Amino acid sequence: MAGTVEVRVGDRRLRLSNLDKVLYPDIGATKRDVVDYYRQVAPVLLPHLADRALTMFRCPNGVGGTGFYDKNARRHAPDWVRTVAVSMSEQTESDPPGYAVLDDVAGLVWAANLAALELHVPQWKLGPRGGLRTPDLLVFDLDPGAPAGIVECCAVALWLRGRLAADGLDSCVKTSGSKGLQVYSAVETTGAQQTRTYARELAAQLTASRPQQVIDTMTRSRRAGKVLLDWSQNNRAKTTVAPYSLRARADASVSTPITWQEVADCRAVADLRFDFRDVPGRIERYGDLMAPLLEPGPKLPGR
Repeated sequence: MAGTVEVRVGDRRLRLSNLDKVLYPDIGATKRDVVDYYRQVAPVLLPHLADRALTMFRCPNGVGGTGFYDKNARRHAPDWVRTVAVSMSEQTESDPPGYAVLDDVAGLVWAANLAALELHVPQWKLGPRGGLRTPDLLVFDLDPGAPAGIVECCAVALWLRGRLAADGLDSCVKTSGSKGLQVYSAVETTGAQQTRTYARELAAQLTASRPQQVIDTMTRSRRAGKVLLDWSQNNRAKTTVAPYSLRARADASVSTPITWQEVADCRAVADLRFDFRDVPGRIERYGDLMAPLLEPGPKLPGR
């Protein structure tokens, strides 16, 4: 297991270590598998990371060990990895973390070598001098409360899609890689709180119209059998897992873009459960299903 190997990725030379170390014990997937996966999906993943401050969830001892969120990459990143010191919170920090901003395959391989299984990004981009732009993405995280599951999430996602379309917003959908779904729209905004205000009000409307299926508050005692329509990720300080990112789960699931037809056809958990072995083939078949998010969106309606 021990030992390092030097590889060339583009015009960079990297030293990779412990490539045979098992990071997903239940299926025997190694760090080499993680590196290979991220190299394969780089063409569709990197555009969704571009100009976004990256938070890595690292599992050096695999998914059975203790993982941790790594925001301050400037402490250990090579000098060719771009890092930007930026405060995610509304309060100015005297020494904000130096987030990595990955823009090439070498950067992805560097992160994979750190056992950065999960890659999380905010709904805003960095400006040319490291400032925070206003949000360009609107997101809803659909999280089922047992006995509700992915099938119930799909029903809510379809209702949500229709409601967004009524406001002139196209939407894309992906699995969370865990229990639920995430629905995104590209938007144009003029203020940091605009998406949060819109998402909160829309979630309240959908909850009021379908109170037996949907809830828009975190109260666990009220969530049984319902789908939480979580609008709170529309927040400067929060991130969501990137499209095509692995998850630190035993089955090496991936937050996988899916078609709306797949959402409509879903009848069981297995219908929308994809791991790192499934995703490259889906990319060959569908391309990047979240590519619409890379184009400028319409103005977010005022509410």
